[in-house]
Parts: sequence; structure tokens; C-alpha cells
Amino acid sequence: MSSNDRNPSASRSSTYGSHVPGSAVLGSPASRASASGSGSSDAALPDARAVRADPLAAFRRIVPRDRALLALLAEHYLLSTPQIAAAFFDSRRTAQRRLTTLHRLGIVHRFAYPNADHTAVPYLYTLGPVGLQLHPDAYHDPDSRHTRPPRTSLERARRIAASATAAHLLGVNQFFIDLIAATRLPNAAGARLARWWSEQHATDIYAQSGVRPDGHGIWHAHAHTVGFFLEHDRGTEDLPRVVAKLRGYARLAEFGPRYPVLLWLPTPEREANILRLLTGVATPMPIATAVHGPDPAGRVWTLTTDLPVSPGRRRRLHELPSDHGPRSGTNPGRYDH
Repeated sequence: MSSNDRNPSASRSSTYGSHVPGSAVLGSPASRASASGSGSSDAALPDARAVRADPLAAFRRIVPRDRALLALLAEHYLLSTPQIAAAFFDSRRTAQRRLTTLHRLGIVHRFAYPNADHTAVPYLYTLGPVGLQLHPDAYHDPDSRHTRPPRTSLERARRIAASATAAHLLGVNQFFIDLIAATRLPNAAGARLARWWSEQHATDIYAQSGVRPDGHGIWHAHAHTVGFFLEHDRGTEDLPRVVAKLRGYARLAEFGPRYPVLLWLPTPEREANILRLLTGVATPMPIATAVHGPDPAGRVWTLTTDLPVSPGRRRRLHELPSDHGPRSGTNPGRYDH
């Protein structure tokens, strides 16, 4: 990791207090030598100086790749440097350089959580003042869908940095970033992530059934298109509560899509325990389990209906059964492409 992407304030108290999740080094791109690691004043930043001279200069510097990144940050709140590099760049160093430029232009904010070891950690990026101007309807609070909109991009960034769900959010985003990274491999053969909805987006669309997936996606590979709902499990809930979430998906399957519910689990032991609970349980939608890993598109998924006849079988993501559901008013999010 280069110095451009390290949190140089990890050895000091953060802006918000002690070194705990929810505390972050955060500030505006025009004012903080302490968080940028440069040790210099704003006068040494030509990008920031140009923006002060011409407030519209930043908009002229935004390229299509930047716009794609900003769209993700508007929907999914935050991404780390490694995640952004995997999704959009050919190298970490190239990503760091571009992100530093975007930060200095006020297009993105960045912050980092100091850790107990005071070691360098990747920056996390979210919409800056320019980015929020481009996405005024961006989701603005990961902890509540009903909070008033923030007055500034910095207020929005502080909400994200202080959120108790930030670590969970990064884990969910990692799942989808790994799918995007798979589409960029030389052997991708046309694979693509055709849809990536956040928890709040999917909850709004499927509110009638009461489901709250951690994410919803449409994956296309090898001439197969599979919709899915993700439940990213970190081992913090007891298993009966995890299983109880499936009732909402069963209701949704009555009038909407019958997409597989993906239980993305932290350990093989937890996967084995939940498969024991689900063995022989009939559901109107498919359920598949796998253990956290770098290749969610790969042969890692156990379909619960395979257990009686093929207990050791693992499927690739595109091999899971999927039904987009009826073309009707009860299925507003139907995928028709």
C-alpha cells in the first residue's frame, strides 16, 4: 500500500474520539493536511486551488469512470480503495492517484477508522460536495430510511462514518465488488453484474412483502441470468433468527420474483449448522449457502434442495435456479432485459 492510501492519523486520536468503529478521520478536501498525509497547506494542492478559482472546474475533470464510481457511492454509501481498484482500475497505485485527485477536487470525501495497532489502513470513500451535487437523491443515512436529508455532503459523510452498520455495509459491498472483479478477468466470457441494488433500494421496491435483503443483484454468465437476494451473515445473530428472515422471501415468491436467497456465511461450521436446520424444509424460492470467500461467482454454493440427493454438490452462481416472476403490478422490480 502506498503512502497515498494510508491513514496517517492512525496513531492520534480521531476527529470523533477514541479508536473504535464509528470514529473516523474525516474532513473537507480543502482543509486537512492532517488527514491527507501531505503535511502541507492547501496552497500546495493545485487541484484545490483551481477549484477555488473556478467552482465549475471540478465538473470538467469528471470522466465516465468517475461517474460510474459516484453512482455506486450514491447507492451504496462507501467503498474502500481496494474495492474501487478491483472494480475500476488495473492497479492499486493508479486507483490511489485518481482517488487523491477526486478528493482534492471535492468530488469525494475520504476517511479511515484508526485501528488499535496504529497501522496504516485503506481510506474509505463517499460522495463529496461535487459528487452529491451530481446525485442529490443519494441515500443519505445507512441506519435509517426516514432521517431528514443532510444539509451538506460532510454531514452525510459523518453519518456514514459514525454508522454502527459500516462494517456490515463494507462486507456486503465486498460481495458485489468481487462479482464486478470477476467480470474483468480475461476468462470472464461476457459475465456481467446487470443489477446491484442496496438494502434500502430493494426494501423500497419489495416493501409489500416485508423483505430487507442486504443487497439484490442480477448476475449474467454463460447465457444464464440469475437474480438473487443476499443475506450477508457475520455470525452476530442466532441461527433461528437468520432462518426467520426467509418467511418474507416466501411471501414475496407468491406474487413477485422467486430468486434464490443467498446465505453468505462466515465459517464452514455456521454453514453446516444452518444447512441442518434447512434440510427437508420446503420453500417456494431457492435457498443457497456458501462461506465468505473471494469468488462468489464460483463453484461455492450449496442449494438446499440438492442436499437429499447430492449432499456434497456445489454450484456456480449462474447455475442456481431463478424465476423473475410475473409481469404484473405486484412485481414492480421485474427484470426484463
